[in-house]
Amino acid sequence: MTLSRPLQILMMLLLAIAVAGCSSTGGRKKGGGYYKDDGPDANPPSNLDQVPDAVPRIEPYASGANRPYVVFGQRYVPDTTGQPYKRQGIASWYGKKFHGNSTSIGEPYDMYAMTAAHTTLPIPSYARVTSLVNGKTVIVRVNDRGPFHSDRIMDLSYVAAYKLGIIGPGSGQVVVESIQQDEIRRWASSGAPAPEPASAIGSTPVVAPVAAVPVALDAQPLAQQPAPAPGSAPVRQPVAGGAGSVYLQVGAFSQPANAQSLVSRINTQLGAEGAPPASVEQSNNLYRVKIGPYPDRQSAMNAVQRVADRIGITPSIAAQ
Repeated sequence: MTLSRPLQILMMLLLAIAVAGCSSTGGRKKGGGYYKDDGPDANPPSNLDQVPDAVPRIEPYASGANRPYVVFGQRYVPDTTGQPYKRQGIASWYGKKFHGNSTSIGEPYDMYAMTAAHTTLPIPSYARVTSLVNGKTVIVRVNDRGPFHSDRIMDLSYVAAYKLGIIGPGSGQVVVESIQQDEIRRWASSGAPAPEPASAIGSTPVVAPVAAVPVALDAQPLAQQPAPAPGSAPVRQPVAGGAGSVYLQVGAFSQPANAQSLVSRINTQLGAEGAPPASVEQSNNLYRVKIGPYPDRQSAMNAVQRVADRIGITPSIAAQ
């Protein structure tokens, strides 16, 4: 059946409203961090720290939510080609005003689920979001469109923003990185669980972006640092960069035991291949797991995919 022109226009308008999702309406509060008339519940659950991250899995894309669309005169083209996505920018959050409303995929928005809105990432898909303020990382399921503001790249659910520490300020600098289907398949085929919940640094590795805001180095001398447990990897102190000072960073933890555990796994899996060893570098209150040194940046870049294939974590380049 062929629709009349007025009916076609009406349907297009309805589609535009639907894909706008929960994030497209409302202005920002002056000095606030969430949408006008929005915010947290008066009595949010007390166990938000225990809300697990989204568990990546391969899902069919929603046909309607992945078509090109126009909001506020701006045309958006969702990318379903499978190309990697990694961007730095400002993330905000949305809460009770939209709780229970339909998202662009047709699911009800749950402010206490680990979800997010993005203008062009496939729906549904999964992404790592890392705070450049505190290094915390979460994994979210993208099931909505937005934010339709030029100064922001992602709207997080209330609980995702809570776990990244941006509820108070309302927004924060982050790196958003898509989780590729090949990576999800590697997790499934290896029999290893998907990334563990990341309620705080130390519960799961933080894959830090190359452009991350540097953390102030710990000024405490090595002699005053706690001695490592017998048989564990030494805790290195940062040194000035130079030749042979390029590393691959694969995680950052608040607890040294978690860092040592990852070091042991990496050295067991990569040691037989003649790869540089993994070790722990303490920086302020973080224990960063790094592999290296490599003789130069190109050598480190050449090793990124091999390391990712072996341990299931994609490292980033990090100069010592």
